[in-house]
Amino acid sequence: MGELYEKLQGDVRFREGLKACINCGTCTAICPAAEFYNYEPRAIIDIIQLKDDNRIIELLKGDEIWYCAECMSCKTRCPRGNAPGLVIIALRSLSQETGYFIESEKGRQQLALKRMIGETILEKGYCVHASHIDLERFPEQGPVWQWVHDNLPEVMERVGGNYEGNGPGILRKMSYEAMEELHRIFEVTGGMERFKKIERYSRVKAREEGVEFTGKGVDEGYYKKVYTENNQKHTKE
Repeated sequence: MGELYEKLQGDVRFREGLKACINCGTCTAICPAAEFYNYEPRAIIDIIQLKDDNRIIELLKGDEIWYCAECMSCKTRCPRGNAPGLVIIALRSLSQETGYFIESEKGRQQLALKRMIGETILEKGYCVHASHIDLERFPEQGPVWQWVHDNLPEVMERVGGNYEGNGPGILRKMSYEAMEELHRIFEVTGGMERFKKIERYSRVKAREEGVEFTGKGVDEGYYKKVYTENNQKHTKE
C-alpha cells in the first residue's frame, strides 16, 4: 500500500465512497459525464483498488478526475452502495494538496474556479455575482446581458431585487457578521489554505511556461491561458 493511498483513506469522502466495488460498470453506464467525456468512473475505481501510488499519481496528474460533475448518479445505482463521485472528490482534493493538478489542462483550470467562484464567495457572499459576469469572459451571454450588466441597479429594482442594499432581496449586500462567519468557516475547514496552495502551485507552472503571473485578478496572462485553452481531446469522438 502506497503513501498516497493512505492519504486517500484518511479522507472521509473516500471511505464513504468506496466500500466493496465489484467492477460491474453500473456507475459508468449511468454517468452523464461518461456519455460525453473520455471518462469511466468504473476504471478509476479499478485503479484505486490496486493501491499503487504510481497509478494514483497518473490520475492526480490527468484530466480524467476533473470531468465528474458530482451529480452522484453513481451513488443511486451502485448495487454495493459505493459513490465513485465521492472518490473523485477525494482525488481532486489530493491533487490540489500535492500540486499535481497543474500537470493537466482541466486541473490547471482550478485557478480560474478559485478566482471566479471562490473569491466571489469571500468578497460578496455569492458563488456567482452578476457584476462579475462580463462579455469578455462570458461572450455567450450576448449584448442584451451586457446592457443588464451595465445597468444592474436599475434592472434589479425593476424585478424586485435589492442590489447591494441592506435587508432582504435579490443580490442584497451580505451583512458584516455573515461575511465574518463565512471567512471563519473557510479558515477552520482549510479552505483558505487550499486557495493559497492553488495559487502557489499555479505560480510555479506559470514560471515554467514563462507566462505572466501577478497572483490576482482575471486579466493576467496565466489566468487567461488556463481559462481559454482547450486541446479538443476531452470528449468522445
